[in-house]
Order: sequence, then structure tokens, then C-alpha cells
Amino acid sequence: MFLIVLLTALAVGGSTMAGAAAGYLFRGAARRLGEGLLLSFAAGMMLSAAVAGLIIPALEGGGVWRLPLVLSGILCGGAFLLLLSRCTAKLMTPHEMRGALLFLAAIAIHNFPEGIAAGVGFGSGSIPQALAIAAGIAAQNVPEGMVLIAPLLRSGLPPRRALLLAMATGIPEIIGTFLGFGAVSLSTAALPFVLAFAGGTMLYVICQDMIPEAQSHRRGTAALLLGFCFMLAIDVLVG
Repeated sequence: MFLIVLLTALAVGGSTMAGAAAGYLFRGAARRLGEGLLLSFAAGMMLSAAVAGLIIPALEGGGVWRLPLVLSGILCGGAFLLLLSRCTAKLMTPHEMRGALLFLAAIAIHNFPEGIAAGVGFGSGSIPQALAIAAGIAAQNVPEGMVLIAPLLRSGLPPRRALLLAMATGIPEIIGTFLGFGAVSLSTAALPFVLAFAGGTMLYVICQDMIPEAQSHRRGTAALLLGFCFMLAIDVLVG
């Protein structure tokens, strides 16, 4: 069992890293397409992932107290990133760099409960169901990893450093998988709040940095809607 969990954790986390590597390799094509449009498309994807992939599942699995649990998780997630934004502002980090770092932090936080969800399936003893959940998460992680590169490059980070930071967001998923497997009862009880917390961090970044950027581009809203539909289709087809 442990070997299966290990391979699954590496596959789930590695899919984000593979997506980041693909985004790095095709960054030239992304520039020709337009970084503003790509960022708008990424905002739509992240909005879909936050709502359909995190907040709605949290509501479905929260039990009697699901609504206050999920609402408090969303607000705590937004407050956490607001605090993080204030802290980075005191470090005199350029605005675009702060936005990229907050985006990166939101994705890393978002990946952690996904890993927990995969691990909980193994902890409950249903291997086929756990593998199906992990496969769905891995399929979603590839395009998510691909869109990480553009905001980091836009902030002025060197391409190789942007690649390493983007790939590092897959590490919380690996940790989360083992945590979910090792503490299934605790993880099951805490998962709705953690999912909502991650959704709140993503909503904060989308509203604070990504949607204003989308609105500044002539076709930004259309790209955002396309990104939302694309990620929603992936979520339904592989879920």
C-alpha cells in the first residue's frame, strides 16, 4: 500500500511540475499570443478551480456545519493572503513581484488540500476510488502548472527561477497526500475547511490582481471566460 501511495503522491505532485515545465518550454509561444491574454485565461481557470474544484466539494463534504465551516475557511484564506500582501509590501517588493508571489502562494496552498483528498481515499481503504480521485487531480494539475509561468515571467523573474518556483508548488501536494493517508479521520474532518481556505486564497488573488489585469486588455474578459469554461470542462470530464 505504501508504495502505491508514494507513486500516487509523486504522480499528483509531478503533474504540476510537468505542466510548469511545458509552460516554460512554450513560453515563447505564450509571449507571441500575448501575456495579458494568457493571464486572463489563467484567471478564468483559477476561478473555476476555486469554485468548482474547492468550494463546492467543501460544501458537499462538510456535514451539518458545512456552511459556517466553508464560509469561515474562505474568509480566513482571503485574510491570510491580505496579511501576506501587507508583509511583502513592507519588504518594498515591487507591485508586480508581490502579485506574482501571492499567486504562487495561492496555487501552493490550493495544491495542499488536493493532495490530502488523494491521500484520504487510500486511508479509507478504497484503492480504485483513490486512484480515480488522484488521476482526476493529476489531469487538472497539468494545465494549472502551465499557466504558472506567465505571471512569474511578467513580474521580472528570470525564466529558470520562475520554472523552479512553479515546479515547487507541486511539493505541498506530495506532502498532503501522505498526510491524508496517515491521518484519514482527522483529514476527513478538516478537509472542508482546508478546501475552503485554499479557495479563499485563490479568490483573493484573482480579484486583487488577475481580474483587473484582464479588464485592462481588450479581449481579456473573453479569455477569462474561455479559461473558466476550459477548466470546468476538465473538472467534469475527469472528475
